[in-house]
Amino acid sequence: AGCSDSPAAGVDWTQCEKIRLILRGANLAGARLGGTDLNGTDLQGANLSGADMTRASVDRARFSGADLSRAKLVQLNGYRANFSGAKLVGADLTKAELLRANFAGADLTNTTMRKVEMQRANLQGAKLYGTNLSGADLARVNLTNTRLNGARLGQVRLERTRLDNSDLSQSVGLSQAQLDAACGDAKTRIPKSLKMPRTWPCAKDE
Repeated sequence: AGCSDSPAAGVDWTQCEKIRLILRGANLAGARLGGTDLNGTDLQGANLSGADMTRASVDRARFSGADLSRAKLVQLNGYRANFSGAKLVGADLTKAELLRANFAGADLTNTTMRKVEMQRANLQGAKLYGTNLSGADLARVNLTNTRLNGARLGQVRLERTRLDNSDLSQSVGLSQAQLDAACGDAKTRIPKSLKMPRTWPCAKDE
């Protein structure tokens, strides 16, 4: 890896330390960032399309408005990372740990998020069309105003997950038990085969 190399498309920063840098708008398309420490780094509006960030650490890093389309984010660690408004179409976040991360308004269309851990994350207004969330832990996640057309929700943990005004009517694999554990409202759309839980709307979390 060329840890001293300047940011550029295809740069190899594998396992390099790149903490708290200002890389707004940088072109890092196809970059090799496996195991790289990017904690606290500002990557707002950056081009990371096709980048390999397997097992990278991005705690509190900022990716607002960044392009991460088709990026490999497998086992990414991103506590409180900010992906608001980011484009992650076709990205692979399998087994990523993204507790309290912010994905508000992000485009996660056709993204693979199998077994991701996102407790208390914010996905308000995100696009989750065709997203594979099988086995994910979404406990207490904010999914208010999200669209999950074609999203795969088999074995997803939805304990106290906020589903207010969300559309799950065309989701795949959602069970009544999952729905009963979640929190929605009268505007939440659910599959015709399921029933609106009597416990809705839930009391607000403290």
